[in-house]
Amino acid sequence: MNLPVIFILLSVVMDSMGIGLIMPVMPDLIQEVEGDGLANAAVWGGVLATIFAAMQFLFGPTVGNLSDRFGRRPVLLISLVIMAFDYVLMAVAGTIWLLIIGRIIGGITAATQSTSAAYMADISKPEEKAANFGLIGAAFGVGFVLGPLLGGVLAEYGTRAPFWAAAFLAAANAIFGYFVLPETVTDRIRRPFEWRRANPLGAFRNIGALPGLKRLMLITFVYTVAFFVYPGVWAYFGAERFGWSPGMIGLSLGIFGIGIAIVQGLLIKPILNRIGERKAVVLGLAIDVLAFVLLGFVTNGWVALALTPLTALGSIAGPALQGIMSRTASDDQQGELQGAVTSINAVATIVAPLVVTQTFWYFTAPENPYYLPGAPFLLSGVLTIFCIAVFMQTPRPKRARAI
Repeated sequence: MNLPVIFILLSVVMDSMGIGLIMPVMPDLIQEVEGDGLANAAVWGGVLATIFAAMQFLFGPTVGNLSDRFGRRPVLLISLVIMAFDYVLMAVAGTIWLLIIGRIIGGITAATQSTSAAYMADISKPEEKAANFGLIGAAFGVGFVLGPLLGGVLAEYGTRAPFWAAAFLAAANAIFGYFVLPETVTDRIRRPFEWRRANPLGAFRNIGALPGLKRLMLITFVYTVAFFVYPGVWAYFGAERFGWSPGMIGLSLGIFGIGIAIVQGLLIKPILNRIGERKAVVLGLAIDVLAFVLLGFVTNGWVALALTPLTALGSIAGPALQGIMSRTASDDQQGELQGAVTSINAVATIVAPLVVTQTFWYFTAPENPYYLPGAPFLLSGVLTIFCIAVFMQTPRPKRARAI
């Protein structure tokens, strides 16, 4: 594996780690700057998360189009530098308004994963794209595991320590990338920057005009909402259904992240070589449906843990779907495509918590007639069946020409 690819994967790991690093201390930090209780801190925590996702939605296509015009290298390096300063700002923030400004900046510059995906698309042969997107998914899984663990350890040194650590990691990776990352956007695929395409609606309109991509983007949105059931309600589900402690919940999430990293890092390439991208999408979605149904009715915590390999295997659908979309878009649209996908995921991240947590509340609240803590997983199963139905009706898209 060459140094540029290592840098790209480290960027995704650190992006994922940066989120997890600060999660353990956010409740205490918000209480520290607000001087109020945990309930109020939870409200502000939700506001900060929503602001971050909203900024990703609004500016994801802009960043993607900038990378199509000026190149992946400057966008990635500038994003990492600004990310480092953003973590420093949050480390010294003494008011909730500075934390809000920090989340605004962080959401705008959270370009590492989408631009990293565009970079991987640039350096990959068409038949290699899905497997290389799997590497990005694996890197995200590794960061998902390491972030909360390291954040919990650093939290022992104070609420600000994880932010300083995240700032150091982002700055160190920017320096590493400065020396090892070549540019992949050449004059052959460089595309002029246009504001009409650099906003979410414009990006969706241009990318959606490609044959088959409108349906694929719909599948991406619905599948992201369905898959959010894991981070959205897993902690509440584990505590309610199995009586798990916070430590056990963290361990179960760590096992899940490791499973995804193994599947997307090691298994997805031979699976794709054997059955191809389209069959991999259907297989992954079908496995997800089975896992969601089983989790919807499981009553034993050890059985739920035993289902982890099955739930992780379903993650082959995401990179395979992303590979199909990337092969459909032309070489000069890869940044625009990944920016649009970032916006889709951001909207799903805004919608999904409301959907899955309200479903969990309805089926666990004492005043409601039906008790079924696993109901959110059953809902996700229904949404995933919808994705399968739409995908099966989607024709094989043709490769687009540069525009």
